[in-house]
Amino acid sequence: VQILLKLWRNGFSLDDGELRSYSDPINAQFLESVKRGEIPVELQRLVHGGQVNLDMEDHQEQEYVKPRLRFKAFSGEGQKLGSLTPEIVSTPSSPEEEDKSILNAPVLIDDSRPATKIQIRLADGSRLIQRFNQTHRIKDIRDFIIQSRPAFATTDFVLVTTFPNRELTDESLTLQEADILNTVILQQLK
Repeated sequence: VQILLKLWRNGFSLDDGELRSYSDPINAQFLESVKRGEIPVELQRLVHGGQVNLDMEDHQEQEYVKPRLRFKAFSGEGQKLGSLTPEIVSTPSSPEEEDKSILNAPVLIDDSRPATKIQIRLADGSRLIQRFNQTHRIKDIRDFIIQSRPAFATTDFVLVTTFPNRELTDESLTLQEADILNTVILQQLK
């Protein structure tokens, strides 16, 4: 274990920790062990009998200044809490596979009319991104999913918006009427 001992005018610190006063008997005993070339008992307990490398810096001409805390990015892992779609184990599609599905399932776009992009998160974990005209209907999204992934042709599913969750039951509505322009749509198996 690597430990840095900094000696200040008004005390000492370990590894940019809090200032420890020279007048405290426990701290005085700690420093006395260091002066004798021994590992202080506190550090022996810390490393459980392992090797300690104690470096020292002399700052005795300076007053202790509490160091700024370094920003530490989140290093944990995320957990998904619940899901609108049942968990289906499969490998998510690669961008190449998604491009193939778009080529295999064309949606006719009228470039003279306003368009939107819809991202569709499928129940198998993959996703599709497709351009639609704002006048396309929700049924066109369903048809696009079935053309892109024929396995869903025989599967009963609904389309749901993300938060706030709303099932898109009236498939005759245009994308604009359904207020789903440039959004993410979830496929939910029944």
